[in-house]
Amino acid sequence: MPIYSAPTKDIQFVLHDLLKVSEQDIPGFEDLDREFTGAVVEEAGKVASEVLHPLNVVGDTEGCVMENGVVRTPTGFKEAFEQMKEGGWTAMDCDPDYGGQGLPYVMHTAAQEPFVSANMAFNMYQGLTHGAYSAIYVHGSDEQKQKYLPKMVTCEWTGTMNLTEPHCGTDLGLMRTKAVPNGDGSYKISGQKIFISAGEHDMADNIIHLVLAKIQGGPEGIKGVSLFIVPKFMVNDDGSLGARNGVACGKIEEKMGIHGNSTCVMNYDEATGYLVGEEHKGMRAMFTMMNEARLGVGLQGYAQAESAYQNAVAYANDRLQGRDVTGAKNPDGPADPLIVHPDIRRNLMDQKSFVEGARAFTYWGAYLIDRAHKNSDADADGLISLMTPVLKGFLTDKGFEYATAAQQVYGGHGYIEEWGMSQYARDARIAMIYEGANGIQALDLVGRKLAQDGGKHVMAFFEIIKTFIKENEGNEALKADFLEPLKAASKDLQAAGMYFMQNGMKNPNNALSGSYDFMHMMGHVCLGLMWARMAKAAMEALEGGASDTEFFETKIATGRYYMARQLPATAMHLSRINTGADTVMALEAANF
Repeated sequence: MPIYSAPTKDIQFVLHDLLKVSEQDIPGFEDLDREFTGAVVEEAGKVASEVLHPLNVVGDTEGCVMENGVVRTPTGFKEAFEQMKEGGWTAMDCDPDYGGQGLPYVMHTAAQEPFVSANMAFNMYQGLTHGAYSAIYVHGSDEQKQKYLPKMVTCEWTGTMNLTEPHCGTDLGLMRTKAVPNGDGSYKISGQKIFISAGEHDMADNIIHLVLAKIQGGPEGIKGVSLFIVPKFMVNDDGSLGARNGVACGKIEEKMGIHGNSTCVMNYDEATGYLVGEEHKGMRAMFTMMNEARLGVGLQGYAQAESAYQNAVAYANDRLQGRDVTGAKNPDGPADPLIVHPDIRRNLMDQKSFVEGARAFTYWGAYLIDRAHKNSDADADGLISLMTPVLKGFLTDKGFEYATAAQQVYGGHGYIEEWGMSQYARDARIAMIYEGANGIQALDLVGRKLAQDGGKHVMAFFEIIKTFIKENEGNEALKADFLEPLKAASKDLQAAGMYFMQNGMKNPNNALSGSYDFMHMMGHVCLGLMWARMAKAAMEALEGGASDTEFFETKIATGRYYMARQLPATAMHLSRINTGADTVMALEAANF
């Protein structure tokens, strides 16, 4: 049986030593002292380990079952969902006007991480609801907010996002789902959507579907897409539930992983829907959901790697195999534990340095979202817009890579289901695909985000790095191990951007062929910046007489590893980018 324990000490380190949340000039952050955040994070960790984690293997082995149109979730899911509702975990950062607690988004993120690590498939039910809540909250009418949000905040009603159709995923302009006006302000929605997470289940009284569809007579392609609220059950004026709407689950998809989440084919047969926002402006509203969801999916990537890593460490300490080449470490036993061997150490250090860097990067992203929303900070909004495809694409690619690396520590046992390691790899795999496949994230980054607002935001990112290096250039403890590698990696990233500027205009494929490498290069630089900042914070804690010296010394040593062994990958990515499109596009389609 796999294990999981929330990394509460590290979460607190990121919140307070790195981000210094209680010192920020953001409304609500003044309440985030160590005692308060510690209580929240500790309780979230307890719920994760005691309630959600034991159900992870149950969800994986049982899956969801559809009987006569009704979807049954795995044993224990419904009771656990009630505990989540009662604990207020679904409402942390939601508006108090609709029953939320009004906490900053960064606290929502910190609490969500243990839930995702413990049981990713389960947490998707409330995660999708949170995204649907956000879209209605930002773009819905006052009447829609009053009617739907209070019950969605508590997850008495859950939510979904319906984009993909059998013939179109990324290219939503090809969608066929149509919306016909009823003449009373509502619309008839007809069509089929696929891959709808939490599309039908037995854990909520109602499901509020957000559906993209085309109003007849509107513009062609993506410009003609509108967003609609389509409830499973109609909602009466007094808030009570009425008749069943014309929406039904056609089947549950058979998937590689996240078996505990009901991924559905949804059929809309003249279902009653209500326009959210303006006609033909559906993508604007949907992106409110998708941008939030993409940070959440990036979190899923490293959160699965965190769980896999914890189990790999435990196994490496327990499993006896071979002898340490420098001398026996377990002389009274038949062999030494796996963890004495350098290649196992390399593997585990790869995992550890990624997960801890990714956590810092994600929480920094959540902090930027708070600054953008609560302070109306356009610069923070631009910076998180730039970072979103990196958070999603890089962290999920690497999260899957390190979930399988943890599996490798087990040898043959990692391939056997009873040890539980394959579930982490199978569950992590979807994060690279949904909410925009990672190739699309790379194209978005290079094709749109770099040039956004005249390149203002990427230049601001480079300035953040430059300023940090300049402010700390007299710190000899940081210089060689952290500042110099960060400077070199940043120069690689700038050189790649310059290549795109010089070669992308005359042949766009020169830029697009290097987009995936650029996304990974930028991901490494972001984690390099996080590690340099964390090393500084850890050194300051030690200088200040911190009692837990082992924690801070371990943090610094882990950062040194990332800077020395992981960050140099930027040079490889730059070399690939500089080859342009010729080798990528050399073959005719028929020659593949």
